Amino acid sequence: MKTLLLVALLGCFAAVFAAPADRVRWCVISDQEHQKCLGLSARAPVFSCVKKENIIDCIIAIKAGEADAITLDGGDIYTAGLINYDLQPIIAEDYGTSSDTCYYAVAVVKKDSGFGFKELQGKKSCHTGLGKSAGWNIPIGTLLNMGQIQWSGIEDSPVEEAVSNFFVSSCVPGATRGGKLCELCKGDCSRSHSEPYYDYAGAFQCLADGVGEVAFVKHLTVPDSEKANYELLCKDNTRRPIDSYKSCHLARVPAHAVVSRKDPQLAEFIWTSLNSVQGFNLFSSEAYGTAKNLMFKDSTVKLVQLPANTDSFLYLGAEYISIVRSLKREQTPGASSTAIKWCAVGHAETAKCDTWSINSVGTDGASIECESAPTVDECLKKIMRKEADAMAVDGGQVYTAGKCGLVPAMVEQYDEGQCGTSGGPPSSYYAVAVIKKGSGVTWANLQGKRSCHTGIGRTAGWNIPVGHIHKQTNNCDMATFFSSSCAPGADPSSKLCSQCAGSGKAVGDESKCKASADERYYGYAGAFRCLVEGAGDVAFIKHTIVPENSDGNGPAWASEVRSADYELICPGKNPVPVTDYISCNLALVPAHAVVTRPDLTHGEVIRVLQDQQAKFGTSGSDPTFKLFQSETGKNLLFKDSTKCLQEIQAGTTYDQFLGTEYMNAMASLRQCSESTSDLEKSCTFHSCQQKN
Repeated sequence: MKTLLLVALLGCFAAVFAAPADRVRWCVISDQEHQKCLGLSARAPVFSCVKKENIIDCIIAIKAGEADAITLDGGDIYTAGLINYDLQPIIAEDYGTSSDTCYYAVAVVKKDSGFGFKELQGKKSCHTGLGKSAGWNIPIGTLLNMGQIQWSGIEDSPVEEAVSNFFVSSCVPGATRGGKLCELCKGDCSRSHSEPYYDYAGAFQCLADGVGEVAFVKHLTVPDSEKANYELLCKDNTRRPIDSYKSCHLARVPAHAVVSRKDPQLAEFIWTSLNSVQGFNLFSSEAYGTAKNLMFKDSTVKLVQLPANTDSFLYLGAEYISIVRSLKREQTPGASSTAIKWCAVGHAETAKCDTWSINSVGTDGASIECESAPTVDECLKKIMRKEADAMAVDGGQVYTAGKCGLVPAMVEQYDEGQCGTSGGPPSSYYAVAVIKKGSGVTWANLQGKRSCHTGIGRTAGWNIPVGHIHKQTNNCDMATFFSSSCAPGADPSSKLCSQCAGSGKAVGDESKCKASADERYYGYAGAFRCLVEGAGDVAFIKHTIVPENSDGNGPAWASEVRSADYELICPGKNPVPVTDYISCNLALVPAHAVVTRPDLTHGEVIRVLQDQQAKFGTSGSDPTFKLFQSETGKNLLFKDSTKCLQEIQAGTTYDQFLGTEYMNAMASLRQCSESTSDLEKSCTFHSCQQKN
């Protein structure tokens, strides 16, 4: 019987998650919204409607496969993205040229009411709903950060209690009924349209009716005909006209978004279904009574599809997430540990990191703990989420990390003479193109040849050479420029991966073309090995790699390699010896850097790394572990040519670290949209994810 039940359950799951979608089941939370959804369904039968009591019930229904989509505010997007629901935003609302896919959270008051933002204590407040962005998370988070609301944390009392002590009375739909936060509400104080003061229009109506003295809403809420009677409260305690929201707001936050299960086919089907709707205005609620913002915000101008793999964290951005966590006083995982969590990519790096961690154990426990991920981008996500703290990355990855709000903290130094100094020139290296001597390959006849790259998005192996090629040919697609390649991190089924070697397994090699040391042709030494073993005609690497892997140096595969058998090529020149890299290179580029979150930069990460290199660096006091050597591969965690790590001056941004020349090269390269990783696309999707 149990077996039959299990089979039946598995069958249900398979039906829910495997069957291609043939309709979109929209989740609604009020009678008015249900009416609008039925109207949509009549015009576009691909849509059907699922009515639930509240947003949480809708989130649960979508997770269970009983519904497919709902449009949510940022606070609810955060909830939907939590591990127990695991939903993701797939489509954003766009409110036009005034704000694009963002909006401004503002505090609206009646004109001549005579108080500022710093005099809100004891006033009557109107909120869109508990846990919503403009109506709760942003204003309450701002009041907490400014020290106006006193709250010692969830251990002592819920934040709602602190808010009810701050305002004399409120309407906060979704708060506990019978309490002060529901005192001003007109209906049942539920987070649905059955409460007349719910949502933006409701919170504004609460103010307009004279029930409340301040309404926390979005910048487009006040009707044009009413704007002259209202003003905005600014954080500097001044007031401004309603249309001055760009200079007078509490925060700029990501737009409402459609969320669904993590299913690319379903996401695409929802997008195409919404785009095919004709004869029905998705962005109007006029025909459904007094309720506004049904299914979508009425101020929406159009919908915008989000980049693939955008999760709730990437969509909302680190700043917004930190506000939500501050309201919940959430402890992030491992917050009690003083160790630095290093992120390793792939099996070989993880093994080295584990050895490092064991050797770092002192009287206070380990100084280093290890997190791992299959790719650099996944590691960067872990650092952003505070699941990891730091890792060393190539310049191209410093660029992506910077776009996602991370900062460089320390830089690898390859000149031992510079290690005892501070404030000297930052370490750098030359990006070069290497060929076999006598092969006849030149920069002028590169098209149609086979290429070896360190990895997609990396500096010497991709960004610099592809930037040069794009500038000369206007061709973004390296799969059509080269006949075949090994570019780890590309689509395994593409020509860019056809020359890769994988881990060496005969069949079913999942490591082939992976952007980690599990792929034999990954990284500098791997790209050179690809050339040496005849898999490519040109290798794009760093200038020191040939001498490090020839003439008796390097691992077993390099034992017969002679540096004199290789040459460099560059634009406008004939091939030259590999020693002539100063006269024939593609660019001088910044060294690899350790990236971390801004709050950690000049704190624990630098302190711990300085301590660790004193023990395990090139002239370290403890010979049991070598930080800058790789026993089971090349350039694991750090480049093997690293002599020391140097602190980067406090306040240095990623673009200052990379320099103007590199930033210009990246700007040219980013004209090729396929050169931008999904992570970078997600991090740069809205301007409001960057700091205000």
